[in-house]
Amino acid sequence: MKLGDYGLSRERGYLAAFEIDEITLPDQFAPIIAAAETLSGLITSGQVRRWLDRLPDPHIEDWAVTAPEEQVRAAMVRYSFLVQAYVWGEAEAPAHLPANLSRPMVAIADRLGQAPLLPYSGYVLDNWARIDKAAPLALDNVRMVQNFAGGDDENWFVLIHIGIELEAGVLLDNAVALIAASEAGDATTCERLLNEMHAAWERIYEIFKRMPERCDPYVYFHRVRPWIHGWANNPALNGGLVYEGIAKYEGKAQALRGQTGSQSSIVPAMDALFGVKHSDDPLKAFLDELHHYRPVQHRRFIEDIGARSTLRHFVEQAGSQPLKDAFNANLEQVARFRTRHLEYAASYINRQASALPGNDPDVGTGGTPFMKYLKKHRDENAAQVV
Repeated sequence: MKLGDYGLSRERGYLAAFEIDEITLPDQFAPIIAAAETLSGLITSGQVRRWLDRLPDPHIEDWAVTAPEEQVRAAMVRYSFLVQAYVWGEAEAPAHLPANLSRPMVAIADRLGQAPLLPYSGYVLDNWARIDKAAPLALDNVRMVQNFAGGDDENWFVLIHIGIELEAGVLLDNAVALIAASEAGDATTCERLLNEMHAAWERIYEIFKRMPERCDPYVYFHRVRPWIHGWANNPALNGGLVYEGIAKYEGKAQALRGQTGSQSSIVPAMDALFGVKHSDDPLKAFLDELHHYRPVQHRRFIEDIGARSTLRHFVEQAGSQPLKDAFNANLEQVARFRTRHLEYAASYINRQASALPGNDPDVGTGGTPFMKYLKKHRDENAAQVV
């Protein structure tokens, strides 16, 4: 296994190898990009659908099949934001997505093997650029390129995820090296790699805990989160969204999951590496479904790690206490990360939702009672030490 075979790197992890502001799309995308770059203003007008209805259909079905992947991914960012804004940009959600948006959106999604709405990859992994091109990629030198309403809270929410994904490159690279070292019976190398991963988790945790610095829970819940809802289990859409002009859907509403940090591939890759299992529950079923919303190469990486990793067995059999300690320390780091996620779920979603009349604060956008099962998954993670 090599990270490069999956489009990944130690330097950037799952983040795109390109910067979206350096990708040039064909001329027929000009009105699309113009709308995307002025999306905040279109939303503020209160008539965002009026303007998006006027966009031409660029007829990119053939282009999407053969275009360079970085161009298709850049187009995915632009179109997926426009689609989300069309659905959630006015008081009442529409029953249909017009063909001028649905046709290009589906063509792009089909090429990438993803669902035709905003994915985590379009929201975070591909949606960034360095501010100073002469300086390294870092949390203080990166910007969110495509926005909805914009502002500090929206930007910071995404930038924190970008910072986490950036530091996670060490975890992914070392995961591949750990598989090779454990297969070779090299306990010394495994211990060193695990200690490096522990240090990377410390850096990730330091970034993650900075979320409240510039993303307020109230603002997040009311001004950031609404844009990233999907069409599944959402009473505002009554069963899903009809994509007009898409013959394969036969006029049937599509119930698709919304963007969520749970589409990030970091923790699933670590579970696969460390052999962490979760018993069946609604959250596990939800996360298993979200696996298919990830970029194809990221799915394949997780699956290949799970199929190849014998690290847990090797650590159990090696008879080295320092090796076991290093292995367990990483399991505890993943549990710690899950605990912080649980705390944010409580403050950014649960407490905000509890203030709304008739709202169940324990149910997430996907219809999952997330608070109960996030705790369960955290505890299962922590319990599987060797």
